[in-house]
Amino acid sequence: MKKKAGLLLSLTLAASTMLGACGNANKEAGDTKKTSGFKVGMVTDVGGVDDKSFNQSAWEGLTEFGKKNSLKENEDYRYLQSTRDSEYEPNLTKFAEGNYNLTFGIGYLMQEAVEKVADQFPNNQFAIVDSVIDKKNVTSITFKENEGSFLVGVVAALTTKSNKVGFIGGTKSPLIQKFEYGFKAGVKAVNPNIEVVAEYAEAFDKPEKGSVLASAMYGQGVDVIYHASGATGNGVFTEAKNRAKKGTKVWVIGVDRDQHQEGMPENVTLTSMVKRVDVAVAEVAQEMKDGKLEGGKTLEFGLKEEGVGIAPTKDNVSQDAQAKVEEFTKKILNGEIKVPATEEEYKAYEAALKK
Repeated sequence: MKKKAGLLLSLTLAASTMLGACGNANKEAGDTKKTSGFKVGMVTDVGGVDDKSFNQSAWEGLTEFGKKNSLKENEDYRYLQSTRDSEYEPNLTKFAEGNYNLTFGIGYLMQEAVEKVADQFPNNQFAIVDSVIDKKNVTSITFKENEGSFLVGVVAALTTKSNKVGFIGGTKSPLIQKFEYGFKAGVKAVNPNIEVVAEYAEAFDKPEKGSVLASAMYGQGVDVIYHASGATGNGVFTEAKNRAKKGTKVWVIGVDRDQHQEGMPENVTLTSMVKRVDVAVAEVAQEMKDGKLEGGKTLEFGLKEEGVGIAPTKDNVSQDAQAKVEEFTKKILNGEIKVPATEEEYKAYEAALKK
């Protein structure tokens, strides 16, 4: 089933308004009483629906889908927020028992829980983001994060003055390493001599860890940090803004959503790697409502499908960097560059650059 995420890129994001209006009503895993008509639910991971990143993007997509189809929030579509791993399975089960037509598990951390609940409710449909589950009643949604990360790596390389940039990941997992190796590849494509420092917080919900790691990196001379760490990344922005207030200009590259606003008022967001979780969630929900969703499929969104890329806010991206991004985008799309997604692929890529 070949899909074009670009068809839905006209989705408008009204995140702050949506979350302000619905956050309190949804925060607790309350009653999922039966209502008439189509119903779709979403379970967040521990980062929370207001993580300004991954989960928030998913909820924005589901909210836009709900509005487009004149569905009622908290009745026809809603989320349950997980504050710890142990809540994944109970939250998914509540939607299944409530006869929701489709239930989303947001994040690879929910793979085991989705597998268990999908087995317990074989007549229900589920979807998981960032993982692949081979079951007839589960739709797997994946992204080529390495491709989008390559492009922000190009921007970082053309912006750094110290020739030293950094990457902070949530957990050291194959998924987050796709961000790391794609980013490194983009940096090295511009200048193989730039040093890239990588660290992992081992958490997606610990801003304080993000601050500590960012402080250490900036202290070592790094002047651009790309984070792929959910709410942990909020701490990276805090550290960058604190340094800016003291007269030291450093940059943060955001992830998943356009995180320009997170760098304000000190204006420390260089750019962001936008991962259109919102588009994917809305598309899958629409297909389910239209009776077209085929469970057991894996959907992949990359540059070709406009599922990843550079954020639309380009105030801090130089014209030269924007031109280079366009140049490398074409090379990736035409197959001239195969962006590495694993350590093995990155080592081969780096060796080829040195020839």
